[in-house]
Amino acid sequence: MPRLLALAVLLPALASAAEPPPNFVLFIADDMAWNDCGAYGHPHVRTPHVDALAKAGMRFDNAFLTTSSCSPSRCSIITGRYPHATGAPQLHQPLPGDQVTFVEKLKAAGYYTAAAGKWHLGKETVPKFDKVEQRMNQWVATLEARPKDQPFFLWFAFSDPHRGYQKNTIPRPHTAKDAVVPPFLPDDAATRGDLAMYYDEITRLDGVVGDCVKVLEEQGVSDRTVVVFVSDNGRPFPRCKTTLFDSGIKTPFVVKWPREVHKGSTCDSLVSVVDLAPTFLELAGVELPETFQGTSFAPLLRDPESETRVYVHAEHNWHDFDDHQRAVRDKRYKYVRNSYVDVPLTPPADAVRSPTFQSMLKLRAAGRLNDRQHQCFTTPRPVHELYDLEKDPYELVNVAEDEAYGEILARMSGALDGWIKRTGDAVPEKRRPDGFDRETGERLSK
Repeated sequence: MPRLLALAVLLPALASAAEPPPNFVLFIADDMAWNDCGAYGHPHVRTPHVDALAKAGMRFDNAFLTTSSCSPSRCSIITGRYPHATGAPQLHQPLPGDQVTFVEKLKAAGYYTAAAGKWHLGKETVPKFDKVEQRMNQWVATLEARPKDQPFFLWFAFSDPHRGYQKNTIPRPHTAKDAVVPPFLPDDAATRGDLAMYYDEITRLDGVVGDCVKVLEEQGVSDRTVVVFVSDNGRPFPRCKTTLFDSGIKTPFVVKWPREVHKGSTCDSLVSVVDLAPTFLELAGVELPETFQGTSFAPLLRDPESETRVYVHAEHNWHDFDDHQRAVRDKRYKYVRNSYVDVPLTPPADAVRSPTFQSMLKLRAAGRLNDRQHQCFTTPRPVHELYDLEKDPYELVNVAEDEAYGEILARMSGALDGWIKRTGDAVPEKRRPDGFDRETGERLSK
């Protein structure tokens, strides 16, 4: 090779090698729906700091969770694996110590790694971080105390907007008039008041995001820090959290990285939180372990028009109540398969105890719930559900038995079967009984 040509090839590589690796901050909201912030079009929820992240970075409009359940979702994120493959697919199951996480890989590569806030990952995951602070309100302190001579990864997990709610969480509370009530919930005073207090906790969370971003700017590391904002599952309301509807598994997903990501960009390509682990390691220049089941979305950060996956997959296992569901989604269609058709689609126990659900029980007794609002009580459920999201964004009309969708049903069912086989999924041999009463939310004796 001619000497000048060799230098032309070598110099960019040397410049790249000399450039320090990016830092990472991952914000994880607790029970926040994808569209309950200004960045995604909500007209009343006050989220100026999340909105600012989106304006300064990239907003993903087709981002999804692997499950709509708190601890299994977080275990999936940190391992880059689907819940049934983590050893912790059900609520409150600790992540086994032999599971490989992207955090320990970053730590081995010289990153300082810390977590602050809600934990939910079990004792054996603690040593994979340099520091784990499980007290709340320590996010800024953790950021300020980090070593200044290392690249860093920070796992900042909130408890907002998880139930239970209290009035006057923020100085200027949202009101019932601010509530945007989806058609599958009753539009009454109980639901509107419940949503307003849920919005308040989102605004409180948003303030912490702003405080942390400000510290990054004051420390002079904002330009070379990848900031990601996601939720662990949908809002804690009936037909949202623990379901495989978009109201349960679609997540806000914002990435700010001034060095690479164009301001105010949007991406319509499919992405899953199982893709975060391989993406972080790829951006850090760390070799990916074979255990990861996700796909890096790094190409989307540079070219949001590109595609990294055709389908996203999600699952629902035991969460307070007995259930087993699997789903596959592309940009237009979603297919859901129910293994336990004899149980209704009961929301989590804290949502059962909510003003919204208790109002729904009264309306049901009075015969005043419409078909759209009755799915939490209906049995038997269908084995197969298929939704045309372009025509039916709220997933209210199951077209699985419509002959016009026969080819779509076959394609989506086949895609789900392939994922089940590739990831070693199976229906449990034994069913786990409910932990709570399905209408009062009271804990059942073992």
